[in-house]
Amino acid sequence: MKACIDRMVLPAELEAVLAKGMEVTIPETRDELLELAMGGSACNLYEVAYDVPGMGTVAEATVARCKNGAVVNYYDMYMRRRDPDCMLIADQKPTDKIRYADRYGKDFSALREESFAWLASQDLILMPFYAGIEAMQTPALLVAPANAGFFAGGLADLQGFLPASKVQEGFCPKAIIYLVPTFRHTHFQGKQMVVHNRLDSVYEMFSYNLYPGPSAKKGVYGVLLEIGEKEGWVTAHGSTVRVITPYDNLITIMHEGASGGGKSEMIESIHRELDGRILLSQNTMTQQKMYLDLIETCELRPVTDDMALCHPKLQNSSGKLVVCDAEAGWFLRTNHITKYGTDPYLEALCIHPSEPLIFLNYETVPGSTCLIWEHMMDAPGKPCPNPRVIMPRNLVPNIVDEPVEVDIRSFGVRTPPCSKEHPTYGIIGLFHVLPPALAWLWRLVAPRGHDNPSITDSEGMSSEGVGSYWPFATGRMVDQANLLLKQIVDFPNTRYILVPNQYIGVYKVGFMPQWIAREYLSRRGSAKFQPHQLKASRNPLLGYSLDSVKVDGVYMPKELLEVHQQVEVGQEGYDAGSLLLSNFFKKELAKFLTPELHPLGRLIIETCLNEGSLKTYVDLIPMKI
Repeated sequence: MKACIDRMVLPAELEAVLAKGMEVTIPETRDELLELAMGGSACNLYEVAYDVPGMGTVAEATVARCKNGAVVNYYDMYMRRRDPDCMLIADQKPTDKIRYADRYGKDFSALREESFAWLASQDLILMPFYAGIEAMQTPALLVAPANAGFFAGGLADLQGFLPASKVQEGFCPKAIIYLVPTFRHTHFQGKQMVVHNRLDSVYEMFSYNLYPGPSAKKGVYGVLLEIGEKEGWVTAHGSTVRVITPYDNLITIMHEGASGGGKSEMIESIHRELDGRILLSQNTMTQQKMYLDLIETCELRPVTDDMALCHPKLQNSSGKLVVCDAEAGWFLRTNHITKYGTDPYLEALCIHPSEPLIFLNYETVPGSTCLIWEHMMDAPGKPCPNPRVIMPRNLVPNIVDEPVEVDIRSFGVRTPPCSKEHPTYGIIGLFHVLPPALAWLWRLVAPRGHDNPSITDSEGMSSEGVGSYWPFATGRMVDQANLLLKQIVDFPNTRYILVPNQYIGVYKVGFMPQWIAREYLSRRGSAKFQPHQLKASRNPLLGYSLDSVKVDGVYMPKELLEVHQQVEVGQEGYDAGSLLLSNFFKKELAKFLTPELHPLGRLIIETCLNEGSLKTYVDLIPMKI
């Protein structure tokens, strides 16, 4: 281990921690990481616990050794999903986020030193990896207590890792994650907290909790966003799939949106009932169900699940955005899988993996097979809404490893039910075609939406923030807004749609709209919409509605294309929901009107604030339909 450490160029503070003489493990293989996660080969149920001053021994989680992997369960229900308010900024560089000093009235330096002192008292895991893709040359490092092997293993599956023997002379981490879980109790009243410290020489991230979402997953995303902000590019918050129709047409869709917006679902096969039928929708008032008979669906070739790297080196002269995956593994949520047979594809991957997996928030016992529909209970009768499996990309069949050109960028929104009696923003039809200017506005507003399963705060309609990746960014909103606008203008041959999930008016639809849109658009290929096929939506923010959608000879019901045609909603209910949506946009967009905003962006936002027409948006950035 010492030889490996000697090959690294480490900050003085970390050198001092390692010099204290505690045992340091630098993993060589994934199997070694998994054994660390499960407490060694002799252990079937490992408890991750720490001595906390004033509290004695505090048990944080258990790790069960199962036939198909390691199953992590947190004792504290609060720790089972990401707190959206867990980020603090320690440095003085430009930011719109809350600074540590502003919240606590003191500089971070003292807590930073305490954090190093705590790490110096522990046996440690030191795990080198690359943030993003290795070709970006962003070397990074995890420094964690040795008994947090599941955290290290999760990060390794998400980002990859460098075996100790592969670390080259001069390895100099540009980003370091310091894991100090006990400070959640001693300094932050039990709350998740991740403090970002953007030094000139290294990006430090102090993770004061054991849930990997805010740091191992989204924290690394923040590092990529910071690099992109400096260099003028974006890591999009989206899944990407190459779709091959039964007629061998090929189209690539990137689906973006806030947490719960359907990113992982876009790369899943369409869900069927046990009898093979597709449940298109169910009327929540009459309980009437509509089914779709679709014999042969498209083949799917997944590209990205959550983080799509849009690096300048990937781009070509096609006029379409080119992306590749920024991750080595995917953090898949399975709350929608509640029984056997819901998603046979993912179920097979998880129940019979070729290598053991890491699971979070599933009810199981050591020695059993972890079943992804058996979710840990937050309370009797209340399953955890955020069960997760970390799926390494190399275990996903038919994965696409090379960069791909994006034909269509889709944006997903979780919508509530809408009716005359209870109007809401659930007025989005099956899908809408957006002009580029409106596509940009939706990415600024990025509604978090209805009944979000991924985070602790999901009541009502709120904004996830610019790009829908704003919770993970450390800089300024206006800079990210300008980058997204430049990206949209620079790639005019990529088209845009808007897709709801959960509800269309009074109809419960789940993620069916994006699956139907995928089937329909891929069958159309590169064909342009004719003027008679599109009609201006009743609310200009929704762009164009489709006059008809036919998939494999079957027309979709009109009331799913235009919500005001539902008798339970009508024009009255639609217009009341439309007003809620428009007012929400106005409230969220006003904060971008700063001197730094690009002049074109100002015109687009002012069009919204002045209730401009759909034609005005099209005139501002020409639209290819």
